[in-house]
This record gives sequence, C-alpha cells and structure tokens, in this order.
Amino acid sequence: MNTENGKTLDPFRSFQLMEEIAREEPVTQRELSRRLDIALGLVNSYLKNLVVKGYVRIKAFPRNRYAYILTPQGIAEKSRLAYQHLSYFTNLYRIARQDYAVLFQELAATGVRRVSFCGVDEVAEIAYLSLREAGIDLAAVMDDERAGETFFGILISPLAAGPVPEAERIVVTSFKQGRVLRDKLLELGVGRDAICFAEGAATSELRQASALISGRREVIR
Repeated sequence: MNTENGKTLDPFRSFQLMEEIAREEPVTQRELSRRLDIALGLVNSYLKNLVVKGYVRIKAFPRNRYAYILTPQGIAEKSRLAYQHLSYFTNLYRIARQDYAVLFQELAATGVRRVSFCGVDEVAEIAYLSLREAGIDLAAVMDDERAGETFFGILISPLAAGPVPEAERIVVTSFKQGRVLRDKLLELGVGRDAICFAEGAATSELRQASALISGRREVIR
C-alpha cells in the first residue's frame, strides 16, 4: 500500500486499522492512534490511503466524530492481509524453532550450560522452548524497552546493566532488532565471540518472507 508521497505503509498496521474500523463505531483519529499506539499523523496517512484505495468510506457524526466503514473491497482486503500475516507467523514459529534448536544443541555440545537472552519479542519465547529442550539454563534477560517486566519468571534488565557473570554466552533473541542489539553489546564491551545468533538457512528464508510482508520498500514507522 502506497501513500500519496509514494512511500509504503506497513501492511500489518493497515490490517490493524481495518480491524478497528470493522467495529463500525464513531471514533476519532486520536482514539485510533491511542488504540494502535502509533502517531496521530500516521493514522491520518493510513486512513487517507485506505479511502483512496476504496477500502474505507467515512460517515460523519456530531462533535467531530466519524465512523470509518469498510467497503466490500475493504472486507476482502482485510481477509487477504489476515491470511498473509497468519502464514508469516506460522513460518516464524517453524523457522525460528528450527534454527534456535540447532544453535542450542551446538552450544550444549561445547559444554555451555547457562546463557543470557538479549531482546524480547515473539522470537524470544520460541527460543526459550528450544533452550529448555537442549538442557541449557537461562541466566538473565536483557531488553531496554521491556526492562522491569518479567520473562518466564526472570526480571528483564536494561542492556546497560551488562551481562551476568554466570552466563557463558549471550544469545540475541530478537529477529527484528538483532543487528542493533549486537552493536549495542559490542559497545558495552561484550566480546564478539560471546554473542550468538540463530542464523541458519531457515532464518534467511524468514527474512525474505518478512521483506515480502513489508512490501520490500521503505516502511513508515
């Protein structure tokens, strides 16, 4: 989906917005911004694009409120995006499980018994399952955005807190932020050999699927 300036909107955000619109209730753009946790100006861009595409029509109400209603074309597009993203996340689970299983089996074979995770998103939970199957313990979890929360009973700490001494390796467990997290760890003085990735052929396949989901163009955030 392209905006008027030619940039590509994130299809997943478009799907989320159409899910909200499917409620067919009066709502302001500010409320949509709050519900989806995206900038107000970006909500406006998405709505304009959806209207231009013929996926949404607008019905005005008093007090500057509007009902954004899905057209038949919009309903079909929402269904298409739902199927696309279901396929993506199914592949995410299958592929991440495969590559993290290989990584942790290799670490266990070299005598590694405790690791830290760096990065917490949907991939981290998948990695945790493979970690337990390999008989390796999770010593700590680091993530700046999720610091203070818990991950399987472990308090998440910021990266600046540094790795815990008992962890023999730090495993990057974020698909989207992997390279950024690696660079931050290196800046903090963590040795390159201590940082591990699940980077098998399957992960390369997943990156291609992710590019397809994002339209292979610049994505507005």
